[in-house]
Amino acid sequence: MTIALTDRTEMAESGENGELDDLFERLEQMHIPEGYKVEIVEGTIYMAPQRGTHWETIADIYEQLRARYPRKRVLSDVRIDFPGHLNGFASDLVALAEEATKNDKNQPRYQDIEFVAEVISQSTGKNDYGPKKTAYALAEVPVYLIADPYLGRCRVFTDPQDGDYKIDLTVTYGMPIDLTHTVVGLTLSTEEFPRD
Repeated sequence: MTIALTDRTEMAESGENGELDDLFERLEQMHIPEGYKVEIVEGTIYMAPQRGTHWETIADIYEQLRARYPRKRVLSDVRIDFPGHLNGFASDLVALAEEATKNDKNQPRYQDIEFVAEVISQSTGKNDYGPKKTAYALAEVPVYLIADPYLGRCRVFTDPQDGDYKIDLTVTYGMPIDLTHTVVGLTLSTEEFPRD
């Protein structure tokens, strides 16, 4: 489900950062059904249901990342503001650098992200391949992984430069994802990734 924002006049005066904060404050006052993920992509609010397949994939990646990252440096569904117009994402999974700090709102900073994973949802998949991929590249996130349980494959984007990723690798479920040449420094197994 998407909610297009039409009345931006009142919020525009406080600046884009304030506008994003205001949108999230309004969301907190709304009743969001349990089991839904909410984020703002290019000024549009998206709500997507979290399915079992979605969570199983996130949990599998999380467990594997824990071989290198302490628990407090791996986050899921936590608001992080990204470059671009009104981008407040709740990425499925984020791994932070060892020296990560928080911004003045006590939130993680996009500058400290080493890895992002998104699991495709039918209603929001276009964001993962479009504006979110662009925002992650602009933020210079070194590794961006998209898991697609509908197609049974992952896309791995690395080497961000000039607002795009220079390397785009497709890996079929069941094959390993070699990230040893990246800051992540390990190989992820996709053998147990569930399919829809």
